[in-house]
Amino acid sequence: MSDNRGRDGGFRPRRETGKRPVARGGEKKFAPHDGKPSFGEKKFVPRDGKPSFGEKKFAPRDGKPSFGEKKYAPRDGKPSFGEKQFAPRREHAPNIAPRRVALETLLDVSRSDAYASLALDKRLAQAALGQRDRAFVTQLVYGTLENRLTLDWRIDQFLEGDKEIDPTVREILRMGAYQLFYLDRVPDMAAVDESVSLTRAMGLEALTGLTNAVLRNMIRGKDSVQFPKPQEDPIRYLSVMFSAPRELVRMLVDAYGEHETLEILRYRPKDRSVTVRVNGLRCDDARLRALLADSELEFSPGLLPGTYKVKQAGDLTRMRAFQNGLFTIQGESSVLAARMVGAKPGQTVLDACAAPGGKTAVLSEMMQDTGRVYAWDTHAHRVDLIRGTVNRLKLENVRPAVKDEAAPRPEVAMTLDAALVDAPCSGTGVMLEKPDVKYRVSEAGVAALCRMQAEILDAVAPMVKVGGTLVYSTCSILPMENQQQVSAFLERHPEYEVFPMGGELPPALAAHETQTGLQMFAHRDGTDGFYVCRLRRVKA
Repeated sequence: MSDNRGRDGGFRPRRETGKRPVARGGEKKFAPHDGKPSFGEKKFVPRDGKPSFGEKKFAPRDGKPSFGEKKYAPRDGKPSFGEKQFAPRREHAPNIAPRRVALETLLDVSRSDAYASLALDKRLAQAALGQRDRAFVTQLVYGTLENRLTLDWRIDQFLEGDKEIDPTVREILRMGAYQLFYLDRVPDMAAVDESVSLTRAMGLEALTGLTNAVLRNMIRGKDSVQFPKPQEDPIRYLSVMFSAPRELVRMLVDAYGEHETLEILRYRPKDRSVTVRVNGLRCDDARLRALLADSELEFSPGLLPGTYKVKQAGDLTRMRAFQNGLFTIQGESSVLAARMVGAKPGQTVLDACAAPGGKTAVLSEMMQDTGRVYAWDTHAHRVDLIRGTVNRLKLENVRPAVKDEAAPRPEVAMTLDAALVDAPCSGTGVMLEKPDVKYRVSEAGVAALCRMQAEILDAVAPMVKVGGTLVYSTCSILPMENQQQVSAFLERHPEYEVFPMGGELPPALAAHETQTGLQMFAHRDGTDGFYVCRLRRVKA
């Protein structure tokens, strides 16, 4: 599926106001040590002066010890008899390496509008981190992104004056606040200290005090934060509490109402799993289950035959079975969309928006690697992804190509047995896996995507033979991209009609199919938020 999404503009540039932001509440002030001590502060005299009353006086290390004082040999010499030798004391060095990788990834997203998954893969590839640190970085990046607006609401209540602080410090505060309020295994003070160290490491020494004070005050005042009230402003409440931009919330409320929008936004799966699908041309279910068991992976059958949900999967791409093409990683809703095409051996089929090639592979395998599967995408680097997928799975009947899916092709009219259009979309159905998606959604952006989807459908529709199948799908939950798009298509193309999927669907999903297709939801169906509609050409 191609990605063509709008952007929310990212961060506004910092406004120079002449005032430096300061933290609110509870910050301690220390007098300089060259002045008089404040009340309750101990004052120490220099070691070359006389001790105050009650202070012990120690002889210099090169002199004789006083009565009862132990004598220690120089650290670079041998210890005396019975004396323990201690290594020089080391100052605590915060482990900021993983957090710095996470920070740089988040800055790639906020400053350069990079996709989080691609930015994270690139940063992890450049960093020499162990598996545990890599997992922590991944959790920190996605957790901070997923809760960004909620974290900002908390942070802003502990800032006085200008809220437009340095973007790097803002991102460090988000990461720190995420560790404080969402990660039980990170001690509060460790989150604070390492956030301060990270601020310093980024060359922002002057702002370390701000980082320290805001996070410490957030700990002290965590129960005093005032959140929006749903009865006063439901859109604002849903936006802040579930970290979704107001424009997106408004579109969801218009489509589904406040209660269902609440269910959509607040859903978080208890166990995050990865879905894998067996390559039926090179493996079977029994062998795949044995391979997963041999790797000591916990798994369970998915909704569709040949699919399995793997818990705590780690990096499955390192498995030799994956590299040898015995299985692939693919969401169930994606598999379902491709299977609804009903491709048969010897047919000619088009996957119009094919990258990265998962659905193309399903079509090829259904056809027993016979006939022809054309796999198109607009961008050359994405077509390379398709080639990588089919080469790993050792599929011979696929023909990847760089082609504009929306361009009319009269020479190809009525030559296809079937076509799949998994169109570019808002991605609102995969916000759980790709939390950066939701910050790019806008009404103008979705309207532009709808126009593109219509153009692709209009270009592909004439290519299908009479009696052939056209499947339209998106990873969106917005009706304007799905049911409304299909209804408009049928008005423009009376030669098509909806071809119900019925008994080919798992019973739990079949119950939700309507006259304009099937809309899946993560909170209801345990799949990605995905839309699939199957159409059949009934006349020329």
